[in-house]
Amino acid sequence: METSPGQPPASQPAGPPYRPSSAAAPHNSLAVVSLVAGIMSFFAHIIPGVGGFTVAIVAIVTGYVARRQIKQSGEQGMWMATAGIVIGILHLALIVIVVLFLLFVVFVLGIALFGASRH
Repeated sequence: METSPGQPPASQPAGPPYRPSSAAAPHNSLAVVSLVAGIMSFFAHIIPGVGGFTVAIVAIVTGYVARRQIKQSGEQGMWMATAGIVIGILHLALIVIVVLFLLFVVFVLGIALFGASRH
């Protein structure tokens, strides 16, 4: 089977190769930072001076900023910003619960071991 000049051979498909559309909006960078900071806040307690509390705050703040930017620019990543905010808030709530529990244990054990002294 011969092909005429200017025509592609029969074994190759006609037309340009498939390229995915690049029309999709890019992901917001702060949304990614918020999600990663939220997840990493649980592991950041081993870093002296920074700790998980600070990283959870970073996740919350960057999440709110990212949500505002996404609403204005139409970028993608709203779910990442929201997840970063939720994880950060949950982490802060967990920290508060643990601190309150530790204070409760210290006072209860203090009273149980040493009694309520009256001077």
